[in-house]
Amino acid sequence: MGIILWLVIGGVIGWLASIIMRTDAQQGIFLNIVVGIVGAFIGGLVISGGSINNAPLTITSFLVSLLGAVILLAIVNLVRRGSVR
Repeated sequence: MGIILWLVIGGVIGWLASIIMRTDAQQGIFLNIVVGIVGAFIGGLVISGGSINNAPLTITSFLVSLLGAVILLAIVNLVRRGSVR
């Protein structure tokens, strides 16, 4: 059940991050899930100082994951286009 929850929440986080960064039309559901999960990992690394634990799903962890996904999309946009939108 845990992996299904990761995929669903990762998809929602990736979708919200793509709306914030205005890249929603360029990516599908699979890329939204990948961005959400990788963004959560990046957010966890940045905020927790390099240690990742199995924190429960709270509004804080959701916002940290969203911030990580937005940072990931900003980096991808920077590399792809040479500027952050």
